[in-house]
Amino acid sequence: MKILVLHRVPYFKIEYHRGISHDLHEVTYFGTEGALATLPPDLRCERVSRPGTRPAFDEARDWLAERPRAFDRVISMSEYELLDAARLREHLGVPGAPVDQVALARDKVLMKRAVEEAGLRVPRFLPLPRFLEREGRVPWEGRTVLKPHRGASSEDVLVFDTPRQAVTAVTEGRTGVARLDSGADRADQEDFQVEEFVSGPIRHYDGLVQHGEVLVLTASEYLGTCLRYAQGRPMGSFQIGFSEETRAWVARALAAVRIEDGTFHLEAIVHEGELVFLEVGNRVGGADVVATFELATGVHLPSYELRVLLGEPVAGTLPEPPADGRRYGWFVHPGHHLAGRECRGLAGAVAFRAGPRVVAWTELPPGAQLPDHITYQAGETVLAGIVAGDTPEETRDWMVDLFDSVSVDTHPAATASLTPATPEQVPA
Repeated sequence: MKILVLHRVPYFKIEYHRGISHDLHEVTYFGTEGALATLPPDLRCERVSRPGTRPAFDEARDWLAERPRAFDRVISMSEYELLDAARLREHLGVPGAPVDQVALARDKVLMKRAVEEAGLRVPRFLPLPRFLEREGRVPWEGRTVLKPHRGASSEDVLVFDTPRQAVTAVTEGRTGVARLDSGADRADQEDFQVEEFVSGPIRHYDGLVQHGEVLVLTASEYLGTCLRYAQGRPMGSFQIGFSEETRAWVARALAAVRIEDGTFHLEAIVHEGELVFLEVGNRVGGADVVATFELATGVHLPSYELRVLLGEPVAGTLPEPPADGRRYGWFVHPGHHLAGRECRGLAGAVAFRAGPRVVAWTELPPGAQLPDHITYQAGETVLAGIVAGDTPEETRDWMVDLFDSVSVDTHPAATASLTPATPEQVPA
C-alpha cells in the first residue's frame, strides 16, 4: 500500500512504526523540515519537505501537480491538518472520511448542533455575529464564554460575567484577542462563538472506534481546566470508572458527529448529574493522555488508529488490560505565562519527585528558557508527569497535594536558548 502522511506531530508522539509496517508499505512523510527532523534516521520511508508557509493541502497539491503519483491512503494525525488530509483525499480520489464529515469534528458550532439534534444536552450557544446582532439577548443569564470555532488549548477563550459584558468587550474592541480587537477584518467574528457557562466537573472520554463501534474507552476527570492552565495554573486529570449508560452516551455523541473510525477525545461537563457535551475531536488527547491510556488498557491509541485508517480489522486484536486495575493520572505545570524568564527550579517538589506513585516525571533544568507559547509537552513546559493510584481518589489526592505544594522559581532570561529536559522514568 502507498501511504502519504501529512506529518506535523513529532514522531515520538505517534510512533508510526508501531501501527504501520514500513517494510510492507511504501510510506511518504510530507512535512516541514522541522517535522521531518523528528523521523528516526533509519526509518524506511520517503521524506518530502514542504515550506510550511501555506496550508498542507495547498502545498501537497502543488507538489503532486509537479510530480504526479498515486496513493492508497492519505493520513494526518494532527488536529490542525485533518481537514487538509480530507481535502487531499477528495482531490486524489483516495478512500477515507470526506471533508464534510471531518468538519463536524473540527467546528464547535457544527458539532454542538449535530449533538443537540441527536437528543443530547449541549450548552446553549450562538455564533458570534448572531450574538452581536441580538445585542446579547440570549436565553441564559450569567457567565458567558467566548471561544473560537476551531481552537485548541483554550487559546483566545474568554469568560464574561454576563452576556452584556461580552457584547461590550467585542463591540468596543476590548477582548484582548487581537483578531477581534483590530477592527481590520470583522469577518474574523465568523470564527468565534458564544455559549453559556455550564458549571460542574469536566470529564474527558478517550478511546478507539471502528465502523462506528466503540472498541475501547476510558473516562477521566480534570483537575483544573485548560482555560486556567492558559492563565498559568497547573492542571491534570485522573482516570475514573464509568457505566454502560455512559458508554452508550459517548457512542451517541460520536455517531452524531460522524466519528466512525479512529481515536477520539470527547469532553463533557457533569451538571446536576447530567452529562453536557462540550466538544470532541477525531484524534488522541494531548498531554499524557496516550501514555496513561496505554498504562490502563494496554492499548497504544495512535498505533491502533493507524491500523483502523489502513482498513485493518481491529476488533478482537486489542490486548487485555493489566490485571492490577490501577488508576493513572497526568499532570502539567505551565511556564508560558512567565515567558522571557528562565527556570531556576521547582520549590516544594522534593517530596513528590521520587515518590512511589510516580510513573514519569519531567521538569525543566535550572537555566532553561520558559516557553513562549501554551504547551503541555514534557520537556517544554515546567513540569509534566504521570502518577498511579489504586483508586481514583488516591490519584486525585496526590495531584491535589502536588498542585498545592509546587511552584516555579524564575529569574530574567540570560539567553534565548531552550535547554531540553531529561525525562525520568520510574517503574509504577
